[in-house]
Amino acid sequence: MAIRQILRRSLSSERRSVEVPRGHLAVYVGQNEKKRFVIPLSYLNHPLFQELLCQAEEQFGFYHPMGGLTIPCTEELFIDVTSHLRKA
Repeated sequence: MAIRQILRRSLSSERRSVEVPRGHLAVYVGQNEKKRFVIPLSYLNHPLFQELLCQAEEQFGFYHPMGGLTIPCTEELFIDVTSHLRKA
């Protein structure tokens, strides 16, 4: 599945940081300037978040220039989606 390939490549190329707690993933969000967010891995299974992952795959393929998973949406949209997931 494409999502697993994105995640595997992202995790293998991203440097492990003490800033990313166990069970979480750092993602970069934005259309021009990228902002780093740390999200729970459980978000990856939600259909709303999977749609964002599909957009990332369409735009970047499996190459993510930031070294981590890059999601090409506005910061506002990402915050709206993650706020919804947090409440679910």
